[in-house]
Amino acid sequence: MMEVEVGRHNVLLARSEGMYSATGNQCTHYGAPLSRGVLSGHNVRCPWHGACFNIHTGDLEEYPGMDCLPCHKVGKGRGDKIVRQTKRIKKMVALRLKLCAETLRQQNFGGRIIMVTRDDLLPYDKTRLSKVMNVESDTILLRRMEFFQEYDIEVWLSKEALSMDTEKKTVTFDDGLVQSYDQLLISTGCRAKGLECPGKDLQNVMMLETPEDKDIKFYMNDNVKEVRGNNGKVKEVVLKSGTVFPADVLIVGIGVIPNAEFLQSTPIVMDSRNFVIVDKYMRTNVPDVFCGGDLATFPLTMAKNQMVNIGHWQMAQAHGRIAALNMLEKNTELNSIPYYWTVLLGKNIRYAGYGEGYTDIVIKGRVEEQKFLAFYIKNGEVIAAASLNYDPAVSAVAERLATGNVITKEEAESNDLSWLKMKLS
Repeated sequence: MMEVEVGRHNVLLARSEGMYSATGNQCTHYGAPLSRGVLSGHNVRCPWHGACFNIHTGDLEEYPGMDCLPCHKVGKGRGDKIVRQTKRIKKMVALRLKLCAETLRQQNFGGRIIMVTRDDLLPYDKTRLSKVMNVESDTILLRRMEFFQEYDIEVWLSKEALSMDTEKKTVTFDDGLVQSYDQLLISTGCRAKGLECPGKDLQNVMMLETPEDKDIKFYMNDNVKEVRGNNGKVKEVVLKSGTVFPADVLIVGIGVIPNAEFLQSTPIVMDSRNFVIVDKYMRTNVPDVFCGGDLATFPLTMAKNQMVNIGHWQMAQAHGRIAALNMLEKNTELNSIPYYWTVLLGKNIRYAGYGEGYTDIVIKGRVEEQKFLAFYIKNGEVIAAASLNYDPAVSAVAERLATGNVITKEEAESNDLSWLKMKLS
């Protein structure tokens, strides 16, 4: 697998199962070079965020990729391979309802599709809000309105669902409109959880994830007791331990609340935290009603079908696709491996798997040197991995887990990690 240049394009030239193939070399998520990723069978997995593509067709096999890859023909020259540009880019649209709608169209569904959001923006890349401080809304749109018009997908903005009637198959919105449905995907997500203490309503108390470019001091095993203000604005924060520190701005990031109030009067089953319970097909207990994204609690295959709630967009994308296929009665189970990433103090951290309940950690590399790979162990098996400056190790772990192959503790502890396709110290 290598990168070659064809005209002004970077192309991934790969050989798998005795066949050569040529596709675009840039991941359609954030542009990572796929030639530095992991090749397994006919799939290549992105080294940064785990998106997976078929090297023979260019098709997107796992998210968070946005589009399929452009494909090219490979011909034989005098001892070399000649790549010619020939094939299409098949579009994919991202995230929950958007991915569901796009999948329906890809599967030749010709009926009416309506997407409704209380946001006043078209679908956008929400992950950038906490990572790019000067971001403008127009720069993070995933698709323009022309895209939805081209595929005859109606998008209703600034409209919130207030209630639904599962017997009549209707949804009532905040403007009084009552819309009927044949099949419904609920993907209303969650909202930021606010403080419950004196001073919570002061100015400059904001709901926003912590910016990575600020110095941070941690106060562990403590809670906010009171927010004190002056002239209506936050002045200082009081902790339960008695610690008091001055503050010009208070950024609150203490979890989320599911947007499920409009479901309270329905027979849709939710768990004790008000997340909607679904099966591997993203079906709720009510016929023709599906749920996905941050609002859903679902059985995770790699965790022996443990019911989990994962608030991350890679899994939300998978939910949308699985829901659409099962709406069309193309029985398809959810089998995705969770893949996360973040940026802290300018450092990229990758994580794949589901590490809840781990009992041991095996470290390769050196944490103090900010270059390491950590295996999370449970019952003698690797259930998750995290890395810093060790790409594409986490993608290799994700690919191994996706194929259903167990990674034993002995393998993780061994100095022979050739299956990662990279050398570790």
